[in-house]
Amino acid sequence: MFTGLIEALGTIETLIPEPPGLRLVVRSPLFQQTAEKGKVGGNSESIAIGDSIAINGCCLTAVALNGDLVDFQAGEETLRKTNLGQLRQGSLVNLERSLRVGDRMGGHFVTGHIDGAGKIRKIDPQGEWAYYYFDVPQHLIPHLASKGSIAVDGISLTVVDVDPAGFSVALIPHTLQATTLGSRKVGDSINLETDILAKYVARQLESR
Repeated sequence: MFTGLIEALGTIETLIPEPPGLRLVVRSPLFQQTAEKGKVGGNSESIAIGDSIAINGCCLTAVALNGDLVDFQAGEETLRKTNLGQLRQGSLVNLERSLRVGDRMGGHFVTGHIDGAGKIRKIDPQGEWAYYYFDVPQHLIPHLASKGSIAVDGISLTVVDVDPAGFSVALIPHTLQATTLGSRKVGDSINLETDILAKYVARQLESR
């Protein structure tokens, strides 16, 4: 589980084909290695092989550690259903370590399981702020509600309005500076995970 509060940005160092999947080598200050063998971070928040990290909201497993580099493997379905398959060397990604029991819950419950990919329809700058409008797959529309929560590329955001094609959000300057959304452009693909509570409500209604 995650919160949708991005801890750091990472950079794709290299992409290694591992058919039918792909190995992603990510560099980030979040992964700084210490003298403690087999771990990164050197404290109670160390990253070890086998740990789960959300990359653009997609939960992946750390499979190798080397200084400030961590390797992850993405399978064929992950590459097809998320924007991870569109990453290139030098691409920026959002990073978040998994939630620990007892952590302060500042965002909302995010599972790291992407429901679908959407696209940025429009960006409306408002001084240092900005309104972003997203088009989403139609089957996700019933899971959206004004003032509800959604994870966009792993970022916990509050929905402003819902329309027949998607939704909008208002982004504060910190979000624009500390996540990849500040460098995104109209037409870019984004990963979406709707509120887990909305999924269960929708499933209950479908079963009636």
